[in-house]
Amino acid sequence: MSKADPNAAPISLRCAVLTISDTRNADNDTSGDYLAQSLQAAGHRCEKRAICSGNLYQIRKLISDWVADDSIQIILTNGGTGFSHQKSTVAAISPLLDQVITGFGELFRQLSFQDIGSSGLQSDAFAGVANNTLVFCMPGSTGACKTAWEEIIREQLDSTHSPCNFASHYKNA
Repeated sequence: MSKADPNAAPISLRCAVLTISDTRNADNDTSGDYLAQSLQAAGHRCEKRAICSGNLYQIRKLISDWVADDSIQIILTNGGTGFSHQKSTVAAISPLLDQVITGFGELFRQLSFQDIGSSGLQSDAFAGVANNTLVFCMPGSTGACKTAWEEIIREQLDSTHSPCNFASHYKNA
């Protein structure tokens, strides 16, 4: 657990956003747009952004490349976590994680339940750490991305958030 230092300058993190979808493109990627804009509004930098089909190996390759890139500290993915035959995000990314942040998925489903009722149980939102890179995987709907960002991720990427946060593990870039 990293404790916040209220006297320290906020840490600006280098981030990447991946939309996992067979139907989204640069013109209609509202969830990716929302996440990239939210990162910037919070003082972070969206260094890389991509849209990838639901192909397990394409997802894994892209995430592996970003995790191996020392310039990326945070990865936000959206899509491929729902209950369907095309769900591949969990299978693609989970094997890459060195540590799972179990509470993220649990908290996300609790918040989703408050918003959409029992349908929230169909989300396999999850998070973890791979090669010292935080990876947050959330559903593809913009509403789900807003829930994850506004209720969990934004505070955890804020180095001044007390009593603890993930951002304090990183130095200013």
